[in-house]
Amino acid sequence: MPTLHNLIPDPAIVLSLEPEQLAGYLIEHLNSLPPFEQARLNRYNFSLGHTFEEYPQPSRNDMAKVWMEAWMWLEREGMIIPNPGQQGEWMILSRRGQRMKGRQDLMAYQKASRLPKQLLHPVIAQKVWSQYIRGEYNTAVFQAFKEVEVAVREAGSYQPTDLGIELVREAFHAERGPLTDLTRPLPERQALAHLFAGAIGSYKNPTSHRHVPIGADEATEMLILASHLLRIIDDRAAALQEPAEGNP
Repeated sequence: MPTLHNLIPDPAIVLSLEPEQLAGYLIEHLNSLPPFEQARLNRYNFSLGHTFEEYPQPSRNDMAKVWMEAWMWLEREGMIIPNPGQQGEWMILSRRGQRMKGRQDLMAYQKASRLPKQLLHPVIAQKVWSQYIRGEYNTAVFQAFKEVEVAVREAGSYQPTDLGIELVREAFHAERGPLTDLTRPLPERQALAHLFAGAIGSYKNPTSHRHVPIGADEATEMLILASHLLRIIDDRAAALQEPAEGNP
């Protein structure tokens, strides 16, 4: 059963970490406890000196504060919850908390929390979610915008050889594009064509040719944009089907 000191023995490192980072070590410690101890967690008892006695004496008060920050982060995320039927501050690990066996599990959870899956278009959620959770942001972004390009090609009945910026510009051409909405003002139609061309040119093409450094926040924004574009394509494809369905 690793103690907090076993997991991070250097007080300076403990103090350098944010609560959500320390929480990964704390949940690993809590899940290593015997079942009877997991059923009797207590916020007050956790904060007492015995929890931090392995740290050097001058640092123990600071250790108590920062580890308590991690405890409260876990409470906020619903991983430590009040023990039903128990008075006072008796706590237990929730089902979610029990699934977090260590730091890697918590890191995956944090990444998933950054981008709620329900915000993504179903196609993108199916294709790139696992890559995003693993931190493969470059691959996830490329795949998402590849799906945008494929959807444009299929909705506009283009050939497999029709590709990239030229494809989406033609599909959303303000005057003749099969996916353009002629009921919209001309400047809006032109702007939408620019939006699709810019997205494919900026986010799909570079990642298909070279390694492009993409951080978690950037990837999140890009995947949401790709989902938005796919929903526009869905709407235009549905509109194209309406006249055909209305014919006898």
